[in-house]
Amino acid sequence: MADIARLVEVIEPEATALGFELVRVKMTGSGEERTLQIMAEDPETGQLVVEQCMDLSRRISEEIDAIEEAGEELVQGAYHLEVSSPGIDRPLTRAKDYVAWAGHEVKIALTEKVDGHRNLRGELEGIDGDSVTIADKKAGRVAVSLDNIHSAQLILTDRLIAATQPLDMSGVEDIEETNQEEEANT
Repeated sequence: MADIARLVEVIEPEATALGFELVRVKMTGSGEERTLQIMAEDPETGQLVVEQCMDLSRRISEEIDAIEEAGEELVQGAYHLEVSSPGIDRPLTRAKDYVAWAGHEVKIALTEKVDGHRNLRGELEGIDGDSVTIADKKAGRVAVSLDNIHSAQLILTDRLIAATQPLDMSGVEDIEETNQEEEANT
């Protein structure tokens, strides 16, 4: 298991030191196939380029290793570390995300049902205090507490694409693609 709150305490200062904002820390998978997923963004661009992901990954790895060498086990067992940008259809994890992306289509999964619904999908109207409002396609206008939101994510639409800065593809030219048939023959 991993204590996500403790991992955030360790990871957030590393992201901040590089000028990034932490978007999400999540552990996925099970057994030997677990992944510690870190999403962060450069506040100026809303994304990270490949080199920024590598820099953050190195810092996080070094910090986790140092803490674990000192005797505190942050993550039990083997895992993969994945550092990425949140992408266009990003998760909404912070109150400011519900402000920034108001007017865009979202899907929200709730911890507990509201008006008989556990899943909502529609236009995000925004946030007031800790109450997020969505114009759900089926239920109409619904207000839910931030504490009741299990997960929320933007839906990829033409409007969202138009409102998003073009992705910076720096570093991508250094990635080599190989043909699967060629790999099999080698």
